[in-house]
Amino acid sequence: MKPLVSPSLLSADFLRLDKDIEMINRSEADWLHLDVMDGVFVPNISFGFPVIDAVAAACTKPLDVHLMIVQPERYTARVAKTGAMLMTVHQEACTHLHRTIQEIHAAGMKAGVALNPATSLHTIEDVLDDADLILLMSVNPGFGGQSFIERTIAKVVTLRKMIDERKAHALIQIDGGVQAETAPRLISAGADVLVSGSYVFKAADPIATIKSLKG
Repeated sequence: MKPLVSPSLLSADFLRLDKDIEMINRSEADWLHLDVMDGVFVPNISFGFPVIDAVAAACTKPLDVHLMIVQPERYTARVAKTGAMLMTVHQEACTHLHRTIQEIHAAGMKAGVALNPATSLHTIEDVLDDADLILLMSVNPGFGGQSFIERTIAKVVTLRKMIDERKAHALIQIDGGVQAETAPRLISAGADVLVSGSYVFKAADPIATIKSLKG
């Protein structure tokens, strides 16, 4: 089964978002990944709901919203209002993670749980059956264009085993440093969804690049 590809809007040209969204619509991208940063949970600020609403109105692909913010549960209803298919929150940012997952489902969205590179997989064992997706950060969150953290490959292998042994349905998503060399290795390790930002949007032919990531 070919992986799903979710290009990250963070690397798009914000002066020409309409052109980049039109490119995504024509491409073989499965989703569009939206990284929302608050400058508190991560050392950067990206974009908020005015941009997400505008993107939602123009994009024909399902929106994959990744909240890199403190207290993400405060915005569940607002994310749902954008029409997002998936809302991903960080384990490190949620005091009551199980409740947050339930609230995301109640709002009509799929629920994802993200882990920073230094966070152990054991921290999500008790919600693995509830989540629809587990996002492993393969760079430290906050900025695009960072180098891939090699330890991620082994982490994917371990997570794949955990999901399969429990017969859970969660997809494994990888975000950070996904490109021609790392993508096949991640897929081989068990990843289901690849997030790629600068590698796609800075490419000479983004549509061909997205197709190449699907293998």
